[in-house]
Amino acid sequence: MVQSTDIILFWWALIGFGASSLTHIVFLVINKKIAGTIAQLLMAGSFAVLSAAITVRALRIGHLPVTNMFEYLSIFAWSAGLFYFVFVYFFRQHLVGAFIAPVVFMLIVAASLLPKEPNMQLVPALQSYWLQIHVTLAALGEAAFGVAFAANIMFFMKKIFSPRVFGGRLPSYDRLDMVSHKSIIIGYPVFTVGALFAGAVWAEQAWGTFWSWDPKEVCSLIVWLIYTIYFHLRFLRGWRGSRSALLSILGFIAAVLTFFSNMFLGGLHAYT
Repeated sequence: MVQSTDIILFWWALIGFGASSLTHIVFLVINKKIAGTIAQLLMAGSFAVLSAAITVRALRIGHLPVTNMFEYLSIFAWSAGLFYFVFVYFFRQHLVGAFIAPVVFMLIVAASLLPKEPNMQLVPALQSYWLQIHVTLAALGEAAFGVAFAANIMFFMKKIFSPRVFGGRLPSYDRLDMVSHKSIIIGYPVFTVGALFAGAVWAEQAWGTFWSWDPKEVCSLIVWLIYTIYFHLRFLRGWRGSRSALLSILGFIAAVLTFFSNMFLGGLHAYT
């Protein structure tokens, strides 16, 4: 069977993200500027290829590709790649980028394990622009949470291994806490609007009710509550450092589990 152009581009993007992740690891170990430059170039090329794959698929099916799990994870990976460049180039956090790259790679690998053929004949529930808003913003919000996750993994690696590992080159605890916090500040309102409000509007159009206690709805609400608690404890109780980092990690793990909730628990989202 001959694969379509978008799928071929997707496979090339996967290879590129894998090479970028490996090169980022080399950069962390040897601390050579050339390795970091190559890693970033590979990341940029892979991101461009994935962008092309999503664009070609959108043109092929006539709408934004957000109607099955493969497409959602592809958008998720693309969003995480976008935040990679935001934090590497705007915040000058090159080492944080080295931890975001593997997150992008793991997302694209997960997507590669799913059925890739698009839904050419959409059921009525999927024929809504609110679905596109819902899925796109939810993916962007979760990608920002993924950046916070990467920063917090670095936080604990610094506590456990540094300075014996990486020569003490990891950013300071305050810097990592700042990256994590700013990521959550970006992701929280985007996720709130996309996953909850736009999702509720779409649900009302598709199923006639804003809330149905569907497993994916409940899991998304849990994610939102975790990050709401994060802000509450940070601003009102002064949580910083390890405690807020652990809560952020828990939130991203919950977000990942939300994606798989419909696979194991069924519900109205079973086809997406």
